[in-house]
Amino acid sequence: MIHLKTPLEIEKMKKAGKVVGDLLKFLEEKIKIGMTTKQVDTLAYNFIKRAGATPSFLNYAGYPASICCSIDDEVVHGIPSDRLIEEGQIVSVDVGAIVDGWQGDAARTFLMGEVSPEKKKLVEVTKQCFFEGIKEFKAGNRLGDIGHAIQTYAESNGFSVVRSLVGHGIGREMHEDPSVPNYGTKGSGIRLSNGLVLAIEPMINLGTYKVNCKSDGWTVVTHDGKPSAHYENTVALTENGLEILTL
Repeated sequence: MIHLKTPLEIEKMKKAGKVVGDLLKFLEEKIKIGMTTKQVDTLAYNFIKRAGATPSFLNYAGYPASICCSIDDEVVHGIPSDRLIEEGQIVSVDVGAIVDGWQGDAARTFLMGEVSPEKKKLVEVTKQCFFEGIKEFKAGNRLGDIGHAIQTYAESNGFSVVRSLVGHGIGREMHEDPSVPNYGTKGSGIRLSNGLVLAIEPMINLGTYKVNCKSDGWTVVTHDGKPSAHYENTVALTENGLEILTL
């Protein structure tokens, strides 16, 4: 069931969105080659608590950390550990925060030092996929218009779109209806209405769109071992048009 948010509820969600957006800017400055992903998680946990918020991911369905930190061929849900961040890697950080019962969710992929041209292009295209998608996030359009725009842009640049993981509605719960695929047919799906709040999150692969889950039960990796990038924001459709809550 889709829960359309009132203008007041969207204002409340902006508080959680601001914590998430500010945290990602903070991590972009702090994350360094030679750090462990667990150290990045500690920075994030402390930032969220200082902001008076609660980490969304910590203990969510048993997840053991405050962020997901996914490197190179890890698509999403990489568990922070003693793994060192190295030169030339791309590191995707997905974060969530709760303020007064309302959720914010966003992700960025960071370049670590000198990365290959193909990885750099992948990260740039993945980010632009999000912005292509939200061009279609308008009252009266269809949900499939968003996925179609993302898929068209990704594939026109020679990349593939992950099928088995999608974006989602968000509000008091981290994951709400509807599911938001990053692929699809123009003119398909539900009609978009004011009050709809979504986490739109292109997950784009350098090689095949196929993915596997590692034995830890969380970390999703590309089937062919090639890199993947992730870019996400929480967005709301209001009477004034689109608002990005996590930028």
